[in-house]
Amino acid sequence: MKESSISRRTFLKSSALVGAAGMVGTGSVLTSCDGGGGAAKITPLKAPGTYYVPDLSMNKANDGRELKAGIIGCGGRGSGAARNFLDAGSGVTITALGDAFPDSIERCANMLKERYNIDIPEEKRFTGLDNYKQVIDSDVDIVLIASPPFFRPEQFQYAVEKGKHCFLEKPLFVDAVGYRSAIASSRQADAKNLCVVTGTQRHHQRSYVASYKQIMDGAIGEITGGAVYWNGTVPWTRLPQPGMSDGEGMIRNWVNMIWASGDHIVEQHCHNLDVWTWFTGMKMVSALGFGSRQRRPSGDSFDNFSVDFVMENGIHVHSMCRQLDGCAGGVYEFFQGTKGSWSTQQGHVIKDLAGNEIWKYDLEAEREEFEQTDPYTLEHVNWINHIRSGVHINQAPEMAVANMAAVMGRQSCYTGAFITWDEMTTSDLDLRPKDLSLTGQMDLSVYKVPVPGITPEEAAARRAERAAAQGGQRPQQ
Repeated sequence: MKESSISRRTFLKSSALVGAAGMVGTGSVLTSCDGGGGAAKITPLKAPGTYYVPDLSMNKANDGRELKAGIIGCGGRGSGAARNFLDAGSGVTITALGDAFPDSIERCANMLKERYNIDIPEEKRFTGLDNYKQVIDSDVDIVLIASPPFFRPEQFQYAVEKGKHCFLEKPLFVDAVGYRSAIASSRQADAKNLCVVTGTQRHHQRSYVASYKQIMDGAIGEITGGAVYWNGTVPWTRLPQPGMSDGEGMIRNWVNMIWASGDHIVEQHCHNLDVWTWFTGMKMVSALGFGSRQRRPSGDSFDNFSVDFVMENGIHVHSMCRQLDGCAGGVYEFFQGTKGSWSTQQGHVIKDLAGNEIWKYDLEAEREEFEQTDPYTLEHVNWINHIRSGVHINQAPEMAVANMAAVMGRQSCYTGAFITWDEMTTSDLDLRPKDLSLTGQMDLSVYKVPVPGITPEEAAARRAERAAAQGGQRPQQ
């Protein structure tokens, strides 16, 4: 093995902010192992200059006009996004907070005060389901939207209508109605030259960007198939407390509710699906999968999904995600090409067809070169730079492709049906609760774990039959 002659200090140093159709320099941090025989001749998948990657040459955003941000959704991810934004550069601040619940706002406000000496006055702390309108209307320049996924399309729409630059956590939507809303808002953002960055931080992770450039340069040849994985443990659960309304109980436990989160294939595994659609530049045209509920203690979500996706050019990718304790884990991607393969299972590694390692991302070199290596912060660095430079960026359409693939896969697993892109994107699938309220009771009988192969009406009839057979007692889930 010999070290590449490419200087570590050349990594993305030739990058420059450009338009969405532009691109950046050719440097990369790598270890090259060619066995002394020299590199085989390769044909690029995409020529330099025809694709976009962000400028990752900086630790902080360029100085510029002050930016006042509002946070919509002050839970763990919203508070995390607030920290990432404030760490991304100088001249940025947070002036308004919004969340359905005051305790979430209080925790976020306390963090801002203790860590950044930012004091959010009571009149700039907004609660309730319409908190986003008050945040957006409170004289902010930009918004960070990190509410439960179901609420993001309408919040994105309102922010764009009001002319605000947006950071949107992933996923952008949980159903077909949300997809069409997000696409419409994205187009309006383009028309208004608003900068939109999504929470797909792998697009701002130097190892992924370097890998992407290697594959676009033809390092593994034409992509012929692969697999993407997110296998982890059971997520947190927040069971309803005495005096809590039905709506509050579900929203506080949103990660386990299909309507609020989209289930973990949408809420979490969309990251890996996004890597696939990003690197291939294609969308999934069909999905056929299966999944099940095993041990999740609350909500109506599945514990595991396995989906076979077919791409526009006919190649297949296997998608696997699981949230079960005590099982094999792993969050990574694998791409097979005509000349080799790329995997992130043990670092970012490219191998030839004989299994020899020919390229590996040098993480230590990145740590030596850069103070800021956190992709969650770097995505905000890029966002701020685009806003201050007036150079348009909009990641929502690209994120929507992977997001919709996850919705397709989920619906196939729930129903047992073969699902196509055209069917799903034009469907009337709308997960909005008809009686959503933070006060009073709701009809919770509709929130049942999906059963593949039968309709919701058939499932309800079977539950009623079981209840009658048990003397009218509610059957166990």
